[in-house]
Amino acid sequence: ELGLVSPVNFIELAENSGMIVSIGEWVMRESCRQAKEWQDRGHENFKIAVNVSIRQLHEPDFLDTVSCALEDSGLPPESLIIELTENMIMENAEANILTLQNLKSLGVKISIDDFGTGYSLTRLQKLPATEIKIDKSFVMHLTDNPSNEIIVESTLNLARTLELGCVAEGVEDERAAEILQHHGCREAQGFHFSKPVPQDEAFELLQGQLVSGN
Repeated sequence: ELGLVSPVNFIELAENSGMIVSIGEWVMRESCRQAKEWQDRGHENFKIAVNVSIRQLHEPDFLDTVSCALEDSGLPPESLIIELTENMIMENAEANILTLQNLKSLGVKISIDDFGTGYSLTRLQKLPATEIKIDKSFVMHLTDNPSNEIIVESTLNLARTLELGCVAEGVEDERAAEILQHHGCREAQGFHFSKPVPQDEAFELLQGQLVSGN
């Protein structure tokens, strides 16, 4: 009846009702299956990032869920990126870090989303992360707020020093993309590149990159 519904409109309800666990398991399995399909169709280096909620992370069988999704799909573990927000990780840091270490032992990558909006900086070295994501609140105003550019540049330098990957979120125009590239940012996401699209359109985007060599 409603058509496509943004996750913003249903995630909280799903978490409060407990449905996020079953939804999250389906998303994990489907994401791994789709990623493997695209790898088999010529995009061998394709990786997929899956957002995980705190409710999922605390499930006792979450590690098994991820492991089974990888095994059933045949997706190499290093092709799966699990994204969690830094505030979520810090809520129960010691227990969450242990879970993340176990996930990393599977070979998957751990990405800290919304980096810079919380308080994990002092614990960053303890986290078994492979990349951090610069929050869109800093990226979206790069062109009109010099302070944001300083924060972005500092975060990129921090990531390089700690040998972490770094992804900029919320890139919505060419100028922001140019500034990020100038500061050595190699990965970014946002409406400037594409809005969320169904899988068939996503594959067309991949094919276009393959043809253009990007």
